[in-house]
Amino acid sequence: MKEISFDRIVDAVRKICIEANCVIEEDVASAIRHALEKEESPISKKALEVILANHEAAKQKQMPLCQDTGVAVFFIEIGQDVRIVGGLLEDAVNEGVRQGYADGYLRKSIVANPLTRRNTGDNTPAVIHYNLAPGDRLKILFCPKGGGSENMSYLAMLKPADGIKGVRKVVVSAVKKAGSNPCPPVVVGVGIGGTFEKCALLAKKALTRPLGSPSPKMELARLEESLLEEINKLGIGSMGLGGRVTALAVHIETFPCHIASLPVAVNLNCHASRHKEITL
Repeated sequence: MKEISFDRIVDAVRKICIEANCVIEEDVASAIRHALEKEESPISKKALEVILANHEAAKQKQMPLCQDTGVAVFFIEIGQDVRIVGGLLEDAVNEGVRQGYADGYLRKSIVANPLTRRNTGDNTPAVIHYNLAPGDRLKILFCPKGGGSENMSYLAMLKPADGIKGVRKVVVSAVKKAGSNPCPPVVVGVGIGGTFEKCALLAKKALTRPLGSPSPKMELARLEESLLEEINKLGIGSMGLGGRVTALAVHIETFPCHIASLPVAVNLNCHASRHKEITL
């Protein structure tokens, strides 16, 4: 049984909260550079150049890429041979968020009650998704999620007869309706199947794949490619200024579902698609 201390988790979470908000990951930077090569609209090319310049400035100055440093969303994989000592895992994650958002001068965006709207003052509580796995490692994936992209989420409970055609319509319509709000070029996460809540989680989990990596399932990889092509014909472009590149990638995750159901969820990431992973 491998023991991991409470304090070690706090320190790791603190670190990735700051890094994810200040330093873009290479898969995202590469996708933006590729988009710049493809784009033909002068104003959208300029927007992409500004995005890349912002990436470099944020990295050099250790400042947030965006003023919206988001909800602290975590996907945590816990090895079944791991034991947390010195406190609870959830408490350690929240303490790491508290310290990271304070030390990194990151905006605190969480309100304690969705109706009365009082800010918690430290960006907690985090939204944490757990998965038990074999082994003795603790993998922590942090994906800060800004309000502009999260507010453009969409879920539809289709009839099975709607099929792939219905799924395509939901995904493309969601991106079209979102327009410039999620700060495109976007990354499109799609969940298909499961139940109401599982489908939404699939869409969010789809956004954690390395940007542009195709689904290992051939039929889904083809659907991702064709949806990306169709979305990029919408003409929304970078920051809604028009052009050839509206989305950087479409990622799809699926799960078995009820014979009477066909749930489809869409979750968008902005052009920064922030994420950082650490393994303890």
